[in-house]
Amino acid sequence: MGLGERLTGPVRSVWAKHDRDTEGWLPLWRHMADSAAVAGLLWDHWLPANVRKLVGDALPGGADDARLLTVWLAAVHDIGKATPAFACQVEGLAATMEQHGLTMKTRAQLRNDRLLAPHGLAGQVLLEEWLEERQGWPAKRCGQFGAVVGGHHGTPPQHGQLTDLYDRPHLLRTPGPSAGLWRRVQDELLDACADEYGVRERFDAWRSVALPQPVQVLLGSVVIVADWIASNPDLFPYFPEETRSGEERIAAAWRGLRLPPPWQAKEPEHEAQELFAARFDLPPGAAVRPVQEAAVRLAREMPAPGLMIVEAPMGEGKTEAALAVAEVFAARSGAGGLFFALPTMATGNAMFPRLLRWLDRLPHPTGVPRSVLLAHAKSALNDTYAELLRDGRQQRIAAVDMDADETDWRPSDKRRHAPAELVAHAWLRGRKKAMLSSFVAGTVDQLLFAGLKSRHLVLRHLALAGKVVVIDEAHAYDTYMSVYLDRVLSWLGAYRVPVVVLSATLPAGRRRQLAAAYGGTAEDSYEEVAAATAYPLLTAVAPGGAPTVGRPPASSRGGHVVLEPIDDELPALADRLAAELGLENNDKNDKDGGCVLVVRNTVRRVVETAHALRERFGADAVTVAHSCFVDLDRAAKDADLLDRFGPPETAAGRRPRGAHIVVASQVAEQSLDVDFDLLVTDLCPVDLMLQRMGRLHRHHRGEGQSERPRRLRTARCLVTGADWTGQVPAPVRGSVAVYGEYALLRSAAVLLPHLREPRRPVRLPQDISPLVQGAYGDEPGALPEGWAEALESARERYEKHRADQSERASVFRLGAAERPGRSLVGWVAAGAGDADDTRAGRAQVRDSRESLEVVVVQRRADGELVTLPWLTGGRGGLELPRDRVPVPRAARAAAGCGLRLPMAFSPAEVMDRAITELEELYVPAWQSKESPWLAGQLILALDEDCQTRLAGFSLRYSRTDGLEVTRD
Repeated sequence: MGLGERLTGPVRSVWAKHDRDTEGWLPLWRHMADSAAVAGLLWDHWLPANVRKLVGDALPGGADDARLLTVWLAAVHDIGKATPAFACQVEGLAATMEQHGLTMKTRAQLRNDRLLAPHGLAGQVLLEEWLEERQGWPAKRCGQFGAVVGGHHGTPPQHGQLTDLYDRPHLLRTPGPSAGLWRRVQDELLDACADEYGVRERFDAWRSVALPQPVQVLLGSVVIVADWIASNPDLFPYFPEETRSGEERIAAAWRGLRLPPPWQAKEPEHEAQELFAARFDLPPGAAVRPVQEAAVRLAREMPAPGLMIVEAPMGEGKTEAALAVAEVFAARSGAGGLFFALPTMATGNAMFPRLLRWLDRLPHPTGVPRSVLLAHAKSALNDTYAELLRDGRQQRIAAVDMDADETDWRPSDKRRHAPAELVAHAWLRGRKKAMLSSFVAGTVDQLLFAGLKSRHLVLRHLALAGKVVVIDEAHAYDTYMSVYLDRVLSWLGAYRVPVVVLSATLPAGRRRQLAAAYGGTAEDSYEEVAAATAYPLLTAVAPGGAPTVGRPPASSRGGHVVLEPIDDELPALADRLAAELGLENNDKNDKDGGCVLVVRNTVRRVVETAHALRERFGADAVTVAHSCFVDLDRAAKDADLLDRFGPPETAAGRRPRGAHIVVASQVAEQSLDVDFDLLVTDLCPVDLMLQRMGRLHRHHRGEGQSERPRRLRTARCLVTGADWTGQVPAPVRGSVAVYGEYALLRSAAVLLPHLREPRRPVRLPQDISPLVQGAYGDEPGALPEGWAEALESARERYEKHRADQSERASVFRLGAAERPGRSLVGWVAAGAGDADDTRAGRAQVRDSRESLEVVVVQRRADGELVTLPWLTGGRGGLELPRDRVPVPRAARAAAGCGLRLPMAFSPAEVMDRAITELEELYVPAWQSKESPWLAGQLILALDEDCQTRLAGFSLRYSRTDGLEVTRD
């Protein structure tokens, strides 16, 4: 017997959905049955095993109870629509209900009161009332189930909202003769669902259950997904067109949706060497690194998958180790996917093709699709991902509007049956659903959003709860971001999500904080973790278990780096480089040469340095790389650097033969496998200094580095960006603004023995951990003479800044999981509203000053707009007409020239003026939904010389130097 067959009389007139264009409608009983059926299919075919197990472990009947409860909650989630407050909204359908005795006031009569009874909130009240009065449940147990219904539109209700509704019972049942009929209809629907979905006999067992909050979150998120799918009229047509049976209706919809199943990893039988050879591009004869082998072994030996922190030198293959560990963890835990979190969009872009290559080599049934996602705001501009989107759209289903409602999705009958094993699944590309894809590479913001009180937070938690999570470059996150990261780790621990944290340089105190956050116990329980001094180092925390520390040996890679302080004067730098490169006589054709990386802490210093070095060595001998390039130019820069300065096996023959200097900002610090003969760097925090050293002599070039210029076969790092003549070094202003004086002085203090005569080389990797722990320990070690006062003054400013960051980050931070049985009511009270991967959204989890992002185009002499002329691939000089929507190729090329303006435009008065001036170039035709690439963008138009003026500044852009800004 189906749900509809259990119902007769007035209850069948209650409506749930209506189409104003076609006047089609859907009875409430039908939508309840659809939602329940979808929830069952999601449980059986889409939810990862670890999610199902977590829910089952909280219930007396285990997995069977978990499925019953999920389906039943999906069935009753819209019971709040069987109320006058909801039903009065469509006059014709309300009139039909009134003909059956369900009288109600009109929407005009209810007015503002009706807004106090959204159907989710009304449904929570009705369900809890039914459980308490008709099933005999104690009131304190009803809320944990009712809140799932109350929060199915994204936000669990607050206590005040419930109180307001309790005070207005007329919104739930019209007073007078029909009140009893309203009550009977509501009870009839709930009774029928209890019988149809087999939960009535389980109520006695569930009455005493105290659901952990993570389980309530997962139940709520599955209900939301089931509701979204069942609300799609193309999958579930409205009456009266629908003529199929319920079973036929469900089967057709599920075939049309075709959600890819979760990853079902099997634990690899190979030893580490075989596993890495099978999954990754190991050079011929290369052996797996000790830290990689130890990480896989530890992943297999842990009592249960949990947290693993991998600390190892740059270039030791931590990424490959993380993916291998993830495969083992997924097999052991039942996780159905992977999320790889990286610090920036650029690092996310670099990781995405590596993720795809790994996926291609994983064992997987032929013909079974896997959903993948590149998760950041500009993912559609990534060529690899864009190609996947095109293939997915052609082979699977039509694309969706990223900004449309979650139900606005249209399957394409003629395309949806073509085979595809790796797809960017269209339904999963919705703004709030994307992270539900099985395999995701993206920015860490997507992870931090799970610690931010916001709408549809339960979906972010479901997306993470079903995956293995990898967090790269863990040292790169400041106090503000760490407040969110630690809270997210605490929830991941509660979900038993396996997590791998990667870092080359992690302070011991931070290691302990990460372990304690995941383990859910006080930091003093992790003294062994904090006291570990070995390097490389593995730290493991299994759920409910004591931490374990592994100390694998270092690989044979490494070496010594000689440090030397040099004056922060550009002529002095040019003279020194001329000597190092054998160009003292200004012979630019000298064949000895060498490749030098100069890293500056600010873009301004990059540009100034590049200009000075070009005057000395010529334009062709200097390359610039920093963050103030448009996106396409930035991507081309990264590709060019890898092409010329990458590993010998990939860059052979393209490495410059003569002298060449790359002047870069922090973009050269991470995720670029580039290799230089000599390093010059501004003074920076010691962990970042070590990262920069990782670009020096990164690869072997001949026996004893014999293929490098003779004078550069010893790895040397020249440290500038400070006045070294005083008793205490004085970092330049720009560096202090970026990193703070305290971090710079602590770095200088631990590096001093390597900078002063007699100099002791930095040994890699042996000195990495002592240097990092010395710079970041709670108390500085023995200070150089005369440093105490300056360091203490800097420390006071630093501690004040950290406290301020922590306090501000805590405003919208999600609370910790509370005791089992405590409902989700008020869970995201006083939250941040919607949170997504926009500039404003990212600012909520990153302590960065607000900045402006523009799309850069060129204005020709005739006034017409075109894309930047030098763009490759046929994208340059394309017309951007203002009287109509540009062709997609031109619009996408323009959107690929996004540029974030520097901090000079961040002060409120400057930003307001800049926005006002930019809005003068407003093109109505570009705001169409037909042109999502340019809609809502601020357009910065450069003249034919690539110059313009904005908010009191002169701007000049070039493909070689990026954006240069000078004050008028």
